[in-house]
Amino acid sequence: MKRSLFVKLVVLYLVSAVFMFLLLNTYGMKHYEQKLVEEKKMLLYTQALSLSNDYMTDYYNQDISLEDLSARIKAMAIMLDSRIWIVNKNGIVISDTASGIITENPINIFEMDSDFLYQHQPFPNSASLKNVLSEPMVSVVYKVLYKYQVRGYVVIHYSMNKIHKSSLSFTDTLNLCLLVFCVIQSLIFSCLYFITLRPLNKLNKAALAYTKGNYSYPITVKTTDEFGTLASSLSYMSGEIRNLDNYQKKFVANISHDFRSPLTSIKGYAEALMDGTIPYEMKDKYLGIILFETERLNKLTGSLLTLNGFENKGILLEKTSFDINHIIKKTAESFEGSCKDKKITLNLLFSNKVILVDADMGKIQQVLYNLLDNAIKFSPQSSTIKISTQEKGDKVFVSVKDYGIGIPKESLNKIWERFYKTDASRGKDKKGTGLGLSITKEIITAHNENINVISTQGVGTEFIFTLPRTGGFI
Repeated sequence: MKRSLFVKLVVLYLVSAVFMFLLLNTYGMKHYEQKLVEEKKMLLYTQALSLSNDYMTDYYNQDISLEDLSARIKAMAIMLDSRIWIVNKNGIVISDTASGIITENPINIFEMDSDFLYQHQPFPNSASLKNVLSEPMVSVVYKVLYKYQVRGYVVIHYSMNKIHKSSLSFTDTLNLCLLVFCVIQSLIFSCLYFITLRPLNKLNKAALAYTKGNYSYPITVKTTDEFGTLASSLSYMSGEIRNLDNYQKKFVANISHDFRSPLTSIKGYAEALMDGTIPYEMKDKYLGIILFETERLNKLTGSLLTLNGFENKGILLEKTSFDINHIIKKTAESFEGSCKDKKITLNLLFSNKVILVDADMGKIQQVLYNLLDNAIKFSPQSSTIKISTQEKGDKVFVSVKDYGIGIPKESLNKIWERFYKTDASRGKDKKGTGLGLSITKEIITAHNENINVISTQGVGTEFIFTLPRTGGFI
């Protein structure tokens, strides 16, 4: 059976309350009663000492009679709410505040308990005198010395029942306080329930909704404490998961489209070649189309594998110090054929002959390749593409600028997304995968550098990225 946290807390509260009650009324009461006994013994012993010093010496000097002594100790007994015996050296009680001077049938303590008056403990009890005393007593014995000899004893008894009643009265007061404390604790518990368990239940419901795919489920916890922070984190997480879910759907749709188009062309032309629909003398043309689409698929697959490797393992950089101008020249040379076909001029402008940077040379070359490839695709015939480097402080700014169709303003923040293509580029970019700029952004970010784009439709586009400068110039 599933037990909620609320039930567990209630059971814990009840168990702790019962435990405190039992502890207070057993060990606590017994311990307090023992403490009262010890305190009473100390008080009685002090009074016995005072009585001996004040009256017993006068009695043995015969300055006061036994009647006067009995009257005085009776007044003290009333004050102490106790019973006092005056015992001679033979163990016979000669005066008892309960009955006055004893002349007939005196109590002989030695006959009842020969060790009572000689116990080594300073505070004996009265268990051995139960035939004389009507109730359990706390008893103390003080030896009276006169001329360096034991002449008698002062014995003071105090009722154990009175001590027990005092202990009960104190325990009842504590029980009442415990009851009030439990009521207050129940109110505090109710507050804690609203403060903790209610928002916790809301968070749990939200988490269950998210596990079922309902990422739009609202969390109504509006506090500013840890629960509010957790609610904000969960809301942010659900938003990220929702975006990821939308991205995955978009990713599948895009990749399905980008794979389906070339596969359809390849399949259609291959079947046409096999069944003879396409004349034999035109096979080279359509085999060229099939090869073009195959290269397109190969490029798309390679780009996807590259991005997947970035996500799973991160981008592993092999940083070296190299001349960025030299890499730009080599990359530009690889586009000589494409530029010749479109009569495009590559204009290389370097602030210094050699500029050394600290980066992964292979991946920076890939960045330059992607940016140049895009620039050539979207540049008109007989145009110019400018590639420049400029040093500013400890940074090197690399710019690739074309004078082509440009990027719409509303698309500038989306061009780094995977598979994203502007509407204006779809008709011109036949071979593109929509992944080049995503790879470029990942590589520059891995270098802890920045890449920005400035573009105006019908005017052109400029990509600028930075690299750390690690050498001087020649």
